[in-house]
Amino acid sequence: MEPHDHWMKCLVRDIADYPTPGVTFRDITPLLGDADGFARSIDELVERFGDLQVDRVLGMEARGFIVAAPVAHQLHAGFISVRKAGKLPWAVIREEYQLEYGRDKLEIHRDAIRPGERILVIDDVLATGGTAEATCRLVEALGGTVVGLGFLLELDGLGGRARLGDRRIESLARY
Repeated sequence: MEPHDHWMKCLVRDIADYPTPGVTFRDITPLLGDADGFARSIDELVERFGDLQVDRVLGMEARGFIVAAPVAHQLHAGFISVRKAGKLPWAVIREEYQLEYGRDKLEIHRDAIRPGERILVIDDVLATGGTAEATCRLVEALGGTVVGLGFLLELDGLGGRARLGDRRIESLARY
């Protein structure tokens, strides 16, 4: 265990055999419910990317919204939501991606990003990287540049980091 992430791991609940036997689910709800822990996690993400110019912070449905919105506020950047298919009320572009068991689709409003904008992608967990990779493709399809990806937790054994190429990735705690 890296000493700098011990505080966070103390606030993440491990749930054995969820959603399937042999899987340990990392539950961030205790972290989000702890005022000091939640504030520290947002502050640390902002600090990790404080050297970048960021136009907008993008969060993925649904827990990504919880983390990305306060990061956007602190960076004085706009917030963009990426949603599951069928949730956004206006013209969208869609990206299909592979899940562990099947496929899913993400959507973003066509006018959410202007060409050349610098986008910071924030989510709760980096696991297989499928959601993050699809989100990066959406940003780039609209002409944006992904300047970094930030996560509360990263599950090292699932290969998500490798799927994201040479992009800058920051995770507050790794398992």
